[in-house]
Amino acid sequence: MARTIAIGEQDYSKMIKHDYFYVDKTGFIKEWWEKGDSVTLITRPRRFGKTLTLSMVEQFFSIRYAGRSDLFENLEIWKEEAYRKLQGTYPVIYLSFAGIKADNYEETYYAISRLLAREYRRHAYLLKSDSFLPSDQEQYQKILSGTGNVSDICSSVNLLCEYLYEYYNRKVLILLDEYDTPMQEAYLNGYWKPIAGFMRRFMNETFKTNPFAERSLMTGITRVSKESIFSDLNHLEVVTATSQKYAAVFGFTEEEVIQSLDEYGLRDQADQVRHWYDGFRFGSCAHIYNPWSIIQYLDKKELAAYWVNTSSNALVGKLIQSGSSQTKKRMEDLMRGHAICVPIDEQIVFSQLDKDEDAVFSFLLAGGYLKVQDKQGQEYHLQLVNEEVHQMFEHLINGWFSECRPAYNYFIKAVLANDLGGMNDFINRVALSTFSLFDTGQKTSAAAQPERFYYGLVLGLMLELRNRYTMTSNRESGFGRYDVLLEPCDRADDGIILEFKVIQPGTEKNLEETAQAAIRQILDKNYAAVLEASCGRDRIRIYGFAFRGKEVLIDGGYLREYEQDPIK
Repeated sequence: MARTIAIGEQDYSKMIKHDYFYVDKTGFIKEWWEKGDSVTLITRPRRFGKTLTLSMVEQFFSIRYAGRSDLFENLEIWKEEAYRKLQGTYPVIYLSFAGIKADNYEETYYAISRLLAREYRRHAYLLKSDSFLPSDQEQYQKILSGTGNVSDICSSVNLLCEYLYEYYNRKVLILLDEYDTPMQEAYLNGYWKPIAGFMRRFMNETFKTNPFAERSLMTGITRVSKESIFSDLNHLEVVTATSQKYAAVFGFTEEEVIQSLDEYGLRDQADQVRHWYDGFRFGSCAHIYNPWSIIQYLDKKELAAYWVNTSSNALVGKLIQSGSSQTKKRMEDLMRGHAICVPIDEQIVFSQLDKDEDAVFSFLLAGGYLKVQDKQGQEYHLQLVNEEVHQMFEHLINGWFSECRPAYNYFIKAVLANDLGGMNDFINRVALSTFSLFDTGQKTSAAAQPERFYYGLVLGLMLELRNRYTMTSNRESGFGRYDVLLEPCDRADDGIILEFKVIQPGTEKNLEETAQAAIRQILDKNYAAVLEASCGRDRIRIYGFAFRGKEVLIDGGYLREYEQDPIK
């Protein structure tokens, strides 16, 4: 009989006690312990079992779970006699920053203070220790009551380790889950500098200047740059998605997925499950599946985008929306199923995300949205991971036009109907609503703003018309590079070429002249050449888009009309 699936359960003991569906990952305990690393940071995408793994590690080592052989019997780790003796023999401090999500620094600091107070409360038995001096009692109460200052909070874990060591005469294991959540929230909400300063000090006192820590294990999504918070942690062992260590621990291997499908009578769906949820790669371990989506599928027996809907993806949306035209162009290639070549630095510098377009793709790789197809030095060939991620980006891009959806839909209909008046009316409504959305928020040239709008519009067009047209942009044709080319899937439809230009005040009097210059470029460069085989020259339409600030003017029509009466 198939085991019960407990959606969202992350407490290891509950999983085992109730015999919920669980893939045995206890071998990680031995693997991590025998590496002997002092401080380990493992980065993996969200919902890949990080929290459940740390819960497992805590309940294996913690003195609070001494004698709980029932939690590990019949699992891989219990085959090792030496590890049976190790179970339940260490004091453990276990913290999770997963819930530290606030709009400002003050609320974040308060939330971390309360989290530390709860951990102090969990060890309140220390207050009854004979070794506690009055000064220790006073310091302990500061954290417990939340009245401590920044220095008290930053040194609180270090001090708790000392108290635990004196009580148990054994050094402490420190577990910190989702360490980077506060920093992602800080970047998204504009308080990066104060939180980075706080976290740098907290990390240093917790993990470096701590003689009472035996070993420490952290998890997160990103590897935040050492310059940001890990500047003093020279002994930090970082395990990223490209590292060989612990490659098969987080996520499900293909073998584990097949066994799970067998258990629930779904083996015949293996190919579709592979298409939707396979594609992750950690180290040299390929064909890693997203565990959250597999568990949801086993429970609901329906293919859907489960993993990508577990959060708002707000940071991902911000990075792409406000990214450069090159960022949007790369997203267009990814959405077409193509690979992009990008230099990747696995150390995320959040302060550089607004300035370095390559850093955006480093973040997308760390977050699990992209997979490495090939690597040559620092150059990575990246693709979208699978169908689930592709659908997430479709939803994200469509959402960009949500505020002007009626106008955008009418603009698309006007393009298809060759309704020049409707195109001009509705594109200006769209532009007015979305220019700021696609801007970077930095000082940019008048030419750069329409360029970002253009690439955002291109992504939207590509998705809206994908069942009717094959769309390419910025590709070679004739004697130059066109902006957008729509090649019909049905010969009954017209081929369409779009060219975008920003007004040149010194040489063009008005938007009409700019639009005509765009059309002249289409004609002079013979951009229509690529469409002749599929449409014939009589079924090709050309349009020039002229920009001045947030104002847009479109001119154009059938190519044959311009060939009969060329623009002078």
